Amino acid sequence: MKVLLLSRYGPMAASSRVRFLQYLPYFQAQGVEVTVEPLLSNAYLYALYNGGSRWREVFRGYARRITFLMRAQRFDVVIIEKELFPFTPALAERLLRAIGVPYVVDYDDALFHRYDCHSSAIIRQILGRKIDTVMRHSAAVIAGNKYLAERAQKAGARKIEIVPTVVDADRYQPKLRVTGEVPIVGWIGTPKTSRYLKPLLPVFESIKEKMPVRFVAVGAREGDFANSPVEAWPWSEETEVESIQRFDIGIMPLPDTPFERGKCGYKLIQYMACGLPIVASPVGVNKEIVVPEKNGLLAETVEEWDQALRALLQADFSNHEAMGSAGRACVEKWYSLGAQSPRLLATIFSSIE
Repeated sequence: MKVLLLSRYGPMAASSRVRFLQYLPYFQAQGVEVTVEPLLSNAYLYALYNGGSRWREVFRGYARRITFLMRAQRFDVVIIEKELFPFTPALAERLLRAIGVPYVVDYDDALFHRYDCHSSAIIRQILGRKIDTVMRHSAAVIAGNKYLAERAQKAGARKIEIVPTVVDADRYQPKLRVTGEVPIVGWIGTPKTSRYLKPLLPVFESIKEKMPVRFVAVGAREGDFANSPVEAWPWSEETEVESIQRFDIGIMPLPDTPFERGKCGYKLIQYMACGLPIVASPVGVNKEIVVPEKNGLLAETVEEWDQALRALLQADFSNHEAMGSAGRACVEKWYSLGAQSPRLLATIFSSIE
């Protein structure tokens, strides 16, 4: 089988890396030939995270994508990450369907809310149902959670499969922690998503006044947390696991908004794979991943976050180990490459039957 993978980004972006790129060795081992063509380059991401101009990379990306779409009939199936061309109608997806090229579309967030909840009435009117159209004309929709799958069902998608975001459990491993060291409460993400930590800064300050603790944000900009208790650590694909292994507690705060309800809890899965107890907002799939008192705690209000973090920081080491072991077992069973690779490939194969 020959597959054209039209990802949104290259391996620098977590969404593209974990939803498809990390599966490529398995696909190739099964005799599947995959051609990968990202829409947006690493240069685009550097500009996005550092406030630079992105238009040149956008134009280049759109031009390259048009070129590859002209070759789409050479492939058995096309895999699309989210959509072909952001902020344009679903004409290209309709064209693929019309010329008989089956495509599978993947969602790991509520992209449709960027259109149907947009501040511009014109965008809402023109593109508010775009993603529904993309889903409806696909051979299959791969959804990262139930919230996204429900939207695909309402859109009239022919086939829907829930495949959670996963990690390579061989790469993400628990690491023995040395007792007596100052505990680290850690978060990992991007400069764009580090804003989710801001409402908790008073909590961090209050806790730090009462007990020895470090608060760390991997992938955040130092300037965004100047004069705060948060240490900003650099992110790289090569060091992300090592960074998480230094944590004692992993956190994922989120506001309860339509877009955030579509997130797939990737941070939590990374933390659990490294054997960490977790604290998360009860938003979307987080409520499925976190089993309170077993692998972590849920915290909605600022007061609940304060209580949850203090409880874990004051808990016995054995309690941390028990929660971490439960989380690790959950990852191995469901949120790992080993668990989901056959399911993902079977869905792709079924799309051309």
